[in-house]
Amino acid sequence: MRRYQSGERCFAGAKLDSITLDLRNSNLERADFSGSFIFADFAGANLRGAVFANANVKTCDFSNADLRDAVFTGAALCATTFIDAKLEGADFEGAYYHSRTLEAGEKPWW
Repeated sequence: MRRYQSGERCFAGAKLDSITLDLRNSNLERADFSGSFIFADFAGANLRGAVFANANVKTCDFSNADLRDAVFTGAALCATTFIDAKLEGADFEGAYYHSRTLEAGEKPWW
């Protein structure tokens, strides 16, 4: 969070799995987590325009998060929760969600 607050937005390739990160209600708008391995609680977070392309975000909680225009192309999303998340404009093409690959325009179901 300190890095984000100082203006950094690129966290591509980060390994954020040593502990469960509590990022609930955080503002991470437009952050880039491409190719990262993440185990975090993003419930209620502002992730509008964030990029999770080709990231491993299995078991993350995005409940009530603002994911409008977020990019999850090619991401691994198994056991990830999106309950009541704002998903307008989010791109999940090629993401792997509960044993299947999502098609263009398709959103995760729960």
